[in-house]
Amino acid sequence: MLLKLVSVPRFASAVALSTCLIAAVPALSLAQGLPGLTLFGGPKRENLLNFRLDYGTAGVWDRYRLRIPAKKVQLAIAQFSIDYPEHYKGKFDKNAISVRVEGKKIPLQEVVWDKENRLIEIYPQEPIAANNDIEIVFSNVFNPTSRGMYQFNCRILTPGDVPLLRYIGSWVLTIS
Repeated sequence: MLLKLVSVPRFASAVALSTCLIAAVPALSLAQGLPGLTLFGGPKRENLLNFRLDYGTAGVWDRYRLRIPAKKVQLAIAQFSIDYPEHYKGKFDKNAISVRVEGKKIPLQEVVWDKENRLIEIYPQEPIAANNDIEIVFSNVFNPTSRGMYQFNCRILTPGDVPLLRYIGSWVLTIS
C-alpha cells in the first residue's frame, strides 16, 4: 500500500538528495584545538590559551601542543610550571617534552614531573626573552581512559625576580 503512495521516481530523487547532503557534511577531524565551550566555571576568556591535540581521544597516545602568545609573555621566563587537575589520569614522558620559541626548539636544562602534586616544571637552559610566541610540546602522552575536560594552568618564574610564580593562563583540554 505504501508503494502505491510513493512513486519510484520520487523515491529515487529523495535518495539521491539525501546522499548528496550526507556527502556534503565535512568529515570529523581527529585533531582538536582551541578552547571549547565551558558552561560552568573555568578560566576567564582572556586567560584561555590556545592548544592543539593530535588526537584528543581517551586511552590513546597523543601529542599536546600548548601555545602561549607573545602578548602574554611580557617578562623573560626562567621556568614554566604547569599543573593539571586531580581527575586527570594521563601519563607524560618527561623526556619527550620540548619548548619552541618562534618555531625554533630551545635546549632545556631539566624537566621535572611531580606526579604527587600534579605538576610539570620545565627549566630552559637560558631564560626566554619577552614578547615571543611559545609552544610547549608534550609528546608521548598517554591520554586518560576517561573522557572529560581538563584544565592545565601555566605559571612562569622570571629570572632575578622574587621567586613567585606568575599566572599566564590556562588550556582547557577536552578528551573525548
